[in-house]
Parts: sequence; structure tokens; C-alpha cells
Amino acid sequence: MEKINVGGQAVIEGVMMRAPRSVAIAVRRPSGEIVVSRKLVVPLSERYPVVKLPIVRGAVALFSSLIIGIKALNFSANEAMTEEEKGSEQGGGELSSWAMAGTMAVAFGFGIGLFFLFPLYLTKLMTPIIGTNNIVFNLVDGVIRVIVFLLYIWGISRMKDIQRVFQYHGAEHKSIFAFEAGESLTVENVKKYSRLHPRCGTSFLLIVMLVSIAVFSLIPKLWPFYLKAGSRIVLLPLIAGISYEFLKWSAKNDTHPLVKMIITPGLALQRLTTREPDDAQLEVAIRSMNEALEVNAGYADDRLVV
Repeated sequence: MEKINVGGQAVIEGVMMRAPRSVAIAVRRPSGEIVVSRKLVVPLSERYPVVKLPIVRGAVALFSSLIIGIKALNFSANEAMTEEEKGSEQGGGELSSWAMAGTMAVAFGFGIGLFFLFPLYLTKLMTPIIGTNNIVFNLVDGVIRVIVFLLYIWGISRMKDIQRVFQYHGAEHKSIFAFEAGESLTVENVKKYSRLHPRCGTSFLLIVMLVSIAVFSLIPKLWPFYLKAGSRIVLLPLIAGISYEFLKWSAKNDTHPLVKMIITPGLALQRLTTREPDDAQLEVAIRSMNEALEVNAGYADDRLVV
């Protein structure tokens, strides 16, 4: 089979894997059974050639990953429930299209508010101290943004339920490492690999935070607060596109000493967002990988986010 790039995401009691033409979700039910959802997907680049363009493909990848990720979380949450919990849920089951759109809007709005608008507002309050120099203003804004992001990751990493998700995150990375090394996907083979992967979405988010400092420095310092806030939302696709291209480049040159130094902070952050999985969790990740590869049937593309 031609070498392909496989990415994924940890979900509730399971793992979602994405190959170029497939998505598979494996979840362990309370009974111990592993249930799987898998489907064939047609890459957007085949329907819309513009999606192949640099920068554009990164912005599209960000939003498509958000949609697929929320659907995967919805499926896993439903399957990980006990029968008693399902019976007590009012209106349970898969989210409708409108509910899905609402969930995405809330999640996106929360992220924008916490990681982009809140740091901007704090920096504005500090103007009497830091002055009005555009470079200084955006550096302080960027530093606050990174601190808020790190505190958020640290805070959720203390939650017991999230720690289990982070174990599945580690299982996802180990499985991908083993696949990329050409090893047979068995628990014994997979468990020896690192849980820290350079193409992780956590690293991508950290890159987004850093790239945003440079991009936002282009916003005129004399603009009023509401224009600065609005421009941060408008510029997000550009920031995502640039960050994606950097992640793609670094993944192809990860043996270079300079690249190793650059990606080190992202790998360090994964020590918070991943945990060592147990054998049962590795089994779920391997099942998800095998299902995605079977549906994919050997196609290849250049998508890189893990």
C-alpha cells in the first residue's frame, strides 16, 4: 500500500482516526465491547481544486477537523454511556444538524473569546503601563494569549475524566508512530513508541498562538478596540493556514537541528495533553487505525495534522 498520512483525535473512551479517504471511530462501551463507526469520505480538494492551494488548505483543514471532531465526540459520548444513563437522557442520540451547528458556534465562540478577545482586552487595560508602541502592544497581547492557553490546558489536565481522554490521546499517537514505522499493529509493538508526536493538534494550536503574534502586529495601532477585535476573527483563517504550512514543513524536516529546537515546545506541551495508555486503550486505538486503513483502501494525500 502506498504510504499515506493518518491523523486522529482522542474521544470519550475511544479514538477517531482519519486517513485520506476515511474516518473511523472506535469506542469501548461500558460492557467492554468495542463499537466502531467508519465511513468513506471524498476529499474536498477533489471537488474544489482551490482547496489544494497553500494557506487555503490549512484554513479548510482547521474547520473541517472541527466539524469531524465534534461529530466524533458526539458518537463517543453516546456509545460510552451505560444503558441506564441512555434511558435517563432526555432527547438522547445523535445531534441534529442544527444542534451540531449550535455546538460548533458555541465552541468556536468560546475559543475566540478566551484566547483572542480576552487577552486583547487585558492588554488594552495595560496601555498606561506598556505604552502605545505597536510591537510592544502585540508582544504583550501574544504573551498573555499563550499564558491563558497554557493555564487552560493545565487546568483541564487536572480533571479525572479528561485524564482518560489524554490516555487515549497517547494511544492515538503511539499507534500512528507504529504505522509510520511500518510495524505490525499489535499492542506489544505499539506500546514501545512515544506518546509525543510532532504533528499533534496540540502543537498546531501552540503554533497558532505564536503565528498570531506576528500577524496581529500588522493591525494599525490607531484602530479602535472593536476593529482590532473584529480583525482578529477575520484573520483567523490566514493564521490557521500559515500555521498549517509550518507544521507541514516541520514534519518533513524534523531531523534538522533547527526544526527540532522549534518543535520542542509543542512536544513539551504534549506532556500535559497525553498520558501513558493501558493495553485496553491501545487496543481501541489500533482497532480505529485498522478500520480507517481498510476503508481508505490505499489512497494518499498530504493532510498532516494528528
